[in-house]
Amino acid sequence: MIKNIRFSNLERTKIIKELSEEHYDLVVIGGGITGGGIILDAASRGLKVAMVEKGDFASGTSSKSTKLIHGGLRYLKQFDFWLVKEVGSERAIVHNLAPHLVLPEKMLLPLIENGSYGKWLTSIGLKVYDVLAQVTGDDKRKMLEKKEALKLEPLLPKKILNGAGYYAEYRTDDARLTIEIIKTSLKFGAKALNYAEVTDFSYDKEKVAGVIVKDVVSGTEFKIKSKYVISATGPWVDDLRSLNNSKKGKRLHLTKGVHLVFPYEKLPVKQSVYFDIPDGRMMFAIPRGKVTYIGTTDTNYLNDKDHVETDLADAIYLISAVNNMFPSINLEMDDIVSSWAGLRPLIHEEGKSASELSRKDEIFVSDSGLISIAGGKLTGYRKMAERVVNRIAKKMEEDYDQEVGECTTAEIPLCGNGFKNAKHVNKYIGEIYGRIKGDGFKRYNAWFLVTNYGIQTETILGYYSKQKGDTNEIRLALAELHFGIEFEMVQNPMDFFIRRTGRLYFDIESVRQLMEPVLLVFKKVYAINDSQIAAWRDGLHAEIEAHSNFSLDRG
Repeated sequence: MIKNIRFSNLERTKIIKELSEEHYDLVVIGGGITGGGIILDAASRGLKVAMVEKGDFASGTSSKSTKLIHGGLRYLKQFDFWLVKEVGSERAIVHNLAPHLVLPEKMLLPLIENGSYGKWLTSIGLKVYDVLAQVTGDDKRKMLEKKEALKLEPLLPKKILNGAGYYAEYRTDDARLTIEIIKTSLKFGAKALNYAEVTDFSYDKEKVAGVIVKDVVSGTEFKIKSKYVISATGPWVDDLRSLNNSKKGKRLHLTKGVHLVFPYEKLPVKQSVYFDIPDGRMMFAIPRGKVTYIGTTDTNYLNDKDHVETDLADAIYLISAVNNMFPSINLEMDDIVSSWAGLRPLIHEEGKSASELSRKDEIFVSDSGLISIAGGKLTGYRKMAERVVNRIAKKMEEDYDQEVGECTTAEIPLCGNGFKNAKHVNKYIGEIYGRIKGDGFKRYNAWFLVTNYGIQTETILGYYSKQKGDTNEIRLALAELHFGIEFEMVQNPMDFFIRRTGRLYFDIESVRQLMEPVLLVFKKVYAINDSQIAAWRDGLHAEIEAHSNFSLDRG
């Protein structure tokens, strides 16, 4: 069985004691992809690092993206060549770090009459994209004639189709990528705690010297001492800067991105499609297992950052766009099975609309020394981390005469990676399927396990062999749950159903089926009382309703 580092809220008291008693080189606030990248980078360079997150890991933007590790083709239109070059190059690196989580995904770009992309400019643009992103081999772009495009995707509109561009992207699960990065940092001595909210900063001679933290689970308060503090809190960066009395300089501009999920048979695209919306924007349709999801919107957001939901207008906008591009489909509101909505913490630029804002990241340093990082993209998490840790390394040398090594995260495989390449991943999926099909499982189950957990699937199957349950499906899901409780800091059912497994988005019916068995495990393992179990049950029903019901009488 694969040896994993225990990472469990069953040891919460011990973790808080360690955080309270040690003096760290760096505390990172925010348990998303950026914060995870920072603690892995810093810890692997030998720094003593801790992370705290007010909710669950990846519970903000880092579980609500389009779930693509992509090269940013759209940024060519903004002439943002630097960003295309950086994220394009990073794409291949992140794929190598976790080939089971970052999967090759061919993308079709239809060229339509009066569309955003013409044939000649698309050909040149994709060629530039290949060069900037250092694309090689079969991943290089191809230009397709109309017949070739329709053969690949018969759903495209025959009357207005002129051809297509065909190029490579990578699909991921953003929340799982985040948790695997955080788990990998544990191997280098990093400490991380979810449901731990920073309520204030501690100071020494008017310089930030740590954080005051509220344990959301118990309500108790504790302090973490640190030489430096980084806020990687995404949409909440300005809130922490205000808490630090640092209001000067640039500010965030939040935009909302929405995705809708449909049964695959309702939108049976054969590969991912990046296509025109009549208002001049572009959007994706991406097949994933049992479903196809579409997105995204890009609208200004000024409401509650902790409760971002898809509204009726968002749903109508996206469905209309799909029906416009795929006229034979005719999606309806009742076809939606799930959805998600998240915020992009962009840097505000006067006079620019939401879709025109740059996706570049920026670092802010307050007078008292609080370092904040905002902006950026999922694909660029590693370079963002490298830039901000380089800043810390320089300060460590200046302030403490302590030399810090270079970034090596491009060579550190993430937890779950035991693969040479994508072909090796597919071979392993076949092996797992061969081992579980006798229990009535489909290849989908093997694909789901391997593309979520990689070689950690072995540990889960070990739990499965000892697990009791009414059906094999329930036994396997509960094996995943026990793995999540022991090794992934699962604290409540929402952590499991949303961030660790993606079931609320990609297999929402399984949430309904597994709810009671999962609640029973929590009751036993955490000694939870009936009133808390009832509250979690109500919370899960509310999550299902919020993500899937778009009727006019909703709520």
